[in-house]
Amino acid sequence: MSTTHTLDTSTSRAHPVPSPMKRLTVPKIQAMKGGDPIVMLTAYSARMAQLLDPHCEILLVGDSLGQVIYGLPSTVPVTIEMMCAHGAAVVRGSYHSVVAIDMPFGSYEASPAQAFENAARILKETGAAAVKLEGGEAMAETVTFLTRRGIPVIGHVGLTPQAVNALGGYGARGRNEAEAKKIVADAKTVAEAGCFAMVLEGVMEEIANEITRNIACPTIGIGASVHCDGQVLVTEDMLGMFERTAKFVKRYDDLAVRIDQAASTYAAEVRSRSFPTDDQIYRAGK
Repeated sequence: MSTTHTLDTSTSRAHPVPSPMKRLTVPKIQAMKGGDPIVMLTAYSARMAQLLDPHCEILLVGDSLGQVIYGLPSTVPVTIEMMCAHGAAVVRGSYHSVVAIDMPFGSYEASPAQAFENAARILKETGAAAVKLEGGEAMAETVTFLTRRGIPVIGHVGLTPQAVNALGGYGARGRNEAEAKKIVADAKTVAEAGCFAMVLEGVMEEIANEITRNIACPTIGIGASVHCDGQVLVTEDMLGMFERTAKFVKRYDDLAVRIDQAASTYAAEVRSRSFPTDDQIYRAGK
């Protein structure tokens, strides 16, 4: 039996309840290569996981939480403690999707042994199924080291946000021939090292298509190509929570405006003393 959480609407608190094991597995994700597209979204909380889980094959606890949740300028300052806390919440709030967690900057680059120690900690503390790490050929040895020791890995090539200081920004990658060849070579090397899926971020469409055709694991695009084996977006970007988003983001809602409107209405009712009404007030005998 797995454990998921339902929302007790009388207390607004989550309580664990047993649920039959329905969660997808890493081999099932691998088997989706060339088949139905893989749906992947980010989640950082139990409640958001509950809402997204029925619609996704993978929930990614991305280090983008540094910017989305904590207001940090980049993903670089994100810690393992942050990833573990939010990862555990997402696992508790889901029962269907494979939950993967980003390894934060500085937690895996030094050596395969360092990567294993930190990846093992993440999986133990969260109950997640996999980790994701950024990088190409330089990370191949680490990917092999982890996968041979039972830790499933999602790769990530192209625009790698943890390397923003070295890259000089978040622009699309692979605009010149040399860089394009390097990204393709990186993807092939990391795939051969044992990744079960790979995120292709911010790359030219032709590069994403070539990689998708030539590696055995599913590719998951973000600012890449519709022909990738799946797609991922930061949920808050997709929902319109921020005024500015990247070119590759499609806004499926405008929640920021709706939240602003709801908060404005609430504030006006508080100031006019029209809230609370009899419906929200406790009185003796009622």
